[in-house]
Amino acid sequence: MYFSILTFDSMISKSEIQSLLTLMDDPDPFVQESVNRRFVELGENAVPMLDQYQVDLKQGEEKTRVNELIHTLTFEGLQTDFVDALENGIKNRKDLESIIFMLSRFGNPTIDTKRYKDKLDYFAEMVAPSIRYKLDEKKKASHLFKFVFEDLNFNGDQKDYHNPANCFLDTVIDRRKGLPITLSMIVMFIARRLDLPVFGVNMPIHFMLTYIGEREEFLVDPYDDGTVVSYDQCYFFLKKNNIEPKPEYFQMASDMDILIRTIRNLIQSYERKEQLEKVEDLKQLLSTVELYM
Repeated sequence: MYFSILTFDSMISKSEIQSLLTLMDDPDPFVQESVNRRFVELGENAVPMLDQYQVDLKQGEEKTRVNELIHTLTFEGLQTDFVDALENGIKNRKDLESIIFMLSRFGNPTIDTKRYKDKLDYFAEMVAPSIRYKLDEKKKASHLFKFVFEDLNFNGDQKDYHNPANCFLDTVIDRRKGLPITLSMIVMFIARRLDLPVFGVNMPIHFMLTYIGEREEFLVDPYDDGTVVSYDQCYFFLKKNNIEPKPEYFQMASDMDILIRTIRNLIQSYERKEQLEKVEDLKQLLSTVELYM
């Protein structure tokens, strides 16, 4: 009987959503409190209809408010799932891919993760035949980089670098634009499906890629269309930016390093947009991840 009451209590209609959103502007504090209590009661059950409702809205205060409400209703669930994933351990690139897509829920709570993983599967299937018959290590790697940066046309966002969309893997796949670290992850996750040894390098300021084969090892700049670069060029870049180069800056990045840097990039992006509530939520996620280092 108790379950039936809960189920009935959680039911919601489009008209109720519209009424609740209208009442959020009511000057009476009691009405506002009642509306907030109803949304808390509905929790994530309200999200699909809220998401459907906000799609029809033009950019403006109302759309922003609905998006913020969706974020509020889903963030606790994201935190819980993050802790579960960290408890299980981020042990390889497959685990990293899963938690990075989980992080995309921060920007898109209703993301269809399977759809984007299927896209990465498809990208790998597209390039696999040509790589299979290139026996030389460097040619295999070069062909992969050409495929991602020329054929698929992934590139750095030169016009709006600090846009949060550049930090979420789903929007990077949709827009074909991103930061060095998210572009690197696109390559890494395709490479994982092809059993190619492509990894991240957590260099300050500018995240890099490295190919570590049996006979070949070289650095690649994901923000410059996959151009192969030398260690000397990287040293010069760091010196130019008043950073003293250290050997550890050129070592393979751990999966946790990549996750932490991605969250920090998001924090910087939302700070620039002055969305301080999201900044605080991201800092909570970051603190949680750092506990598992």
